Amino acid sequence: MDETYIKVKGSWKFLYHAVDKAGNMIDFLFRAKREKAAARRFFDKAIAKNGVPETVTIDKSGSNLVALHAVNTERETLIKVRQLKYFNNVAEQDHRAIKRRTRPTLGFKDFDCARVILSGIEVMHMIKKGQLKDFGKIPLSAAQQFYSLTS
Repeated sequence: MDETYIKVKGSWKFLYHAVDKAGNMIDFLFRAKREKAAARRFFDKAIAKNGVPETVTIDKSGSNLVALHAVNTERETLIKVRQLKYFNNVAEQDHRAIKRRTRPTLGFKDFDCARVILSGIEVMHMIKKGQLKDFGKIPLSAAQQFYSLTS
């Protein structure tokens, strides 16, 4: 699990991002603040959608650590927390898709617009990585899969 910075209206906002060992995206969440409440919401959302992980690797962010400890206090089986810089490289590398699309821009003008655009970029990245497969008779291209989700 990691977060990256995205500029909206001249200030930095945070895109929380989780991937598994294989590099497949688990979940993402765009928030205005990097704090315990935002990290907690992200962990609750990811666990509700994908189940409880055995281990979570994070960077040295204090808010992520506090949020995971809060999640662990409500659980019987604890989630192991690893705070190692180099084990988080899979998540760091997955940020490239977002950064490649947003770096040439001057930033977003509206938080909600940024949230929608970033969600589209993340979904398209998942399709390109093969995480969302269309099981129809005729194989669809990545763009056709994306358009089929929007209609």
